Amino acid sequence: MEPVPSPVSAAHVTTLRGFNRYFTRRIGVLDDHYLGQDRPLGEARLLYEIGAGASLRELRTRLGLDAGYLSRMVRALEKQGLVRVTVHPGDSRLRLAEPTPAGRAELAEQNRRADDLAEGLLRGLTETQRRQLTEAVATTERLLRLAAITVRPVPATSADARACLAGYAAELDERFPEGYAATDLVPPEHIAVFLVAYEEERTVGCGVLCALDAETAEIRHLWVHPDARGLGLGRRLLAELEHTAAGRGHRTVRLDTHRVLKEAAMYRTGGYSEIPAYDDNPHAGYWFEKPLGPAGKAPGTH
Repeated sequence: MEPVPSPVSAAHVTTLRGFNRYFTRRIGVLDDHYLGQDRPLGEARLLYEIGAGASLRELRTRLGLDAGYLSRMVRALEKQGLVRVTVHPGDSRLRLAEPTPAGRAELAEQNRRADDLAEGLLRGLTETQRRQLTEAVATTERLLRLAAITVRPVPATSADARACLAGYAAELDERFPEGYAATDLVPPEHIAVFLVAYEEERTVGCGVLCALDAETAEIRHLWVHPDARGLGLGRRLLAELEHTAAGRGHRTVRLDTHRVLKEAAMYRTGGYSEIPAYDDNPHAGYWFEKPLGPAGKAPGTH
């Protein structure tokens, strides 16, 4: 169960669409000769993503392309002498796309022209305006990445759940002075809900909900992959877990955290109050509690 989002205003939709139209036209996306070279953006981007070499499976996942469409573009680059496709030396089931010498030269020229285009866009601005623009672009990318991430429940024994917990336990084992063992994880049979965050079908975070009693739920193993930190995903997972707890009839959520984890600040600013220890978790240094209102909101919020 996900929190009900607020309605999107028509003004927001119009602004985003207008920006898309302007920017795609400005950088030449609509031209069959992207950056003045003899190929459209799709082929140019594929050559960039191939880089020094990549499997077709990896390219499909990274670019979100249909297998047939990707194959056609790869064949087009092959016919132009820019790419060669071979069997992956480490896995005969995979095909590997690699640039030819002509492909590497083409990519170098593509990067030079792309840099010139970006520099040309920035040249007409003052240093302060350039800084404002680059900061705005970074914020835009962060928010668009967060918006594209999906969070959904999975079985606690699923491969995705196990992968997230393995990453979680390995990181804590490095960060905790006393270490952290996989045996410290909550057993699957004690987990009521296991949420996993996906970015382009890659697991990038998780959170666990356990029922302490009919009134109280506990949040455990809230974790964000290092590649997805700084997006606001931790707060989103926390909110989703709170909403899920409220939907299951719980009126309060609790959690504990280690003293070395600076992430504890998120709980203090997220409506949680520090309480006495409610468990004997040897890794816990702080214990928190938050009352839940409708749809997982703290009382008094709207």
